[in-house]
Amino acid sequence: MKAEAKELSHVITGMRQAYSRGGNAMEWCRDYFRTMPKTVEGNNLLATLVAYDLQAGSYISAARAHRENNRRWCRQLAELLAGVLDEGDSIMEVGVGEATTLAGVLTETGAKMGLAFGFDVSWSRVAEGRKWLAETGEKASLFVADLLNIPLEGGSVDVVYSSHSLEPNRGKEEEALRECLRVARKAVVLVEPVYELASAEAQARMRHHGYVEGLRETAEKLGAEVVDYRLLDYAPNPLNPSGVLCLRKAGIAECGGVESRVDIWRCPMTGVELKTGSEFFYASEVGLAYPVLRGIPMLRAEHGIVASKLSATILE
Repeated sequence: MKAEAKELSHVITGMRQAYSRGGNAMEWCRDYFRTMPKTVEGNNLLATLVAYDLQAGSYISAARAHRENNRRWCRQLAELLAGVLDEGDSIMEVGVGEATTLAGVLTETGAKMGLAFGFDVSWSRVAEGRKWLAETGEKASLFVADLLNIPLEGGSVDVVYSSHSLEPNRGKEEEALRECLRVARKAVVLVEPVYELASAEAQARMRHHGYVEGLRETAEKLGAEVVDYRLLDYAPNPLNPSGVLCLRKAGIAECGGVESRVDIWRCPMTGVELKTGSEFFYASEVGLAYPVLRGIPMLRAEHGIVASKLSATILE
């Protein structure tokens, strides 16, 4: 355990130093783990978590500095979502970051939208996102969670979408898509770099950074109906071309008038129902609690606290 803690400290310190020098913290971590035995190739969770935490606030700074580009990006996303949204539908952005896309999408869609949700693996980015939502006058519920283990009931959100958040998960494409499709009631709209439609130069860059591949093939394997698949007209970085993969869930016609239930939270460790509270979420069935840090629910499995003596009445 001491050896593991020492290595963890070394990795975090190394990434922070790389970032302070203006380098790529995630690439520093990948290079470090390539020298270690039995290392899984690709972007591991530690690299992603630390790098995103260090970058917190940078996306808002960019949105302020390039407001028209941000509006153009969000307008493009809103137009894609309009094809699968009905009035009053709920939406959720996976990998919401600092909510610079979610806030813009809500502004573009206006009163048509119902409840909005977003989550990210980084508490710092979610905290910045809450500030940005307040500054832009938009409302959404943000929480910390894993893309591969979303703490919500199946079919609980009408439309789930992404904005380059599946990007660094090469090798986990099926897990990520399966989870997005599980939570969505109607459709999943993925705006991600599309390896198969990119130029040779862009493909080389995607391979270097460990970006996803084969999203359409994976979605079809999982039984989703592909209703849109193409490169988008506007992408901030030509070497990271943005494409859309719009998926309609199989059997949606059978859902009829059943409404989404975004109020049903699930324990990320056991899958049992979570009751919500101002200070913590609690799974009374298994005696697990998840803290709420400065108003932000911490709902990764690693955040679980064994606390069987907590009474459900405390949550009231």
